[in-house]
Amino acid sequence: MAEKKSAASGWPISKGDFISGDANSCVAVVTMGSHLDEKGICDAGAAICGSCKTENLGLEKVIANVISDPNIRFIITCGTEVKGHLAGQTFKALHANGVKEGRVVKAEGAIPFIENLKDDAIKRFQEQVKIVDIMETEDNAAIKAKIAELKAQDPGAFAADAMVVQVKEAGGPTEEAGGEVKPLSGELALIHARMKTIEKMVVDIGYRDKLAAGVYAGKIEGIMIGLLVIFIVLGLILQLSMG
Repeated sequence: MAEKKSAASGWPISKGDFISGDANSCVAVVTMGSHLDEKGICDAGAAICGSCKTENLGLEKVIANVISDPNIRFIITCGTEVKGHLAGQTFKALHANGVKEGRVVKAEGAIPFIENLKDDAIKRFQEQVKIVDIMETEDNAAIKAKIAELKAQDPGAFAADAMVVQVKEAGGPTEEAGGEVKPLSGELALIHARMKTIEKMVVDIGYRDKLAAGVYAGKIEGIMIGLLVIFIVLGLILQLSMG
């Protein structure tokens, strides 16, 4: 029998649009933009099942719940994508490539910015679970069959104990109502993405200006030191010639 560990106290630790099942199960199911028979999927053996409509706060909540239960070793991604956000593609990109400067590497969603998860939490997520991609599948029977297949491969709990991270509800441009994340429209998501890009460009310009100012000041200082050395040397030469 596969070895099991205790999930974090109060698991699932982050509220959202999902139903929890057996915390000892090795399988979690994320239905992305679809609403399926979450209870039936949990009854079929999933530890947790629910949607993930945004490529920022939604992803962070999923990851927080996964790494706080070391028994989860597989995540089935299924259901349909949400227009503009592409949470499914971003989810897989984060697992494969991680995050650089707050943005999910190679993510195609409009606002794939991670604010609540540090590098150690992302690394833990990457190491703990394997992504099993059956995106665009909404057939409950097919999902339940995949759960049974993965449970038969249960490798046991992850070596480390539960990792607890706090996800701030204010993170990301989404609305929160009754525990459900409501994504912005694709058009508004693109506007937010462009605002983030402009903000980063402004910060980069500021850094470049500081660097340029430092280089210029360094050049002036170098010239002054060089002139001072020349005058001293000339003075010494003149003094020796007169002596």
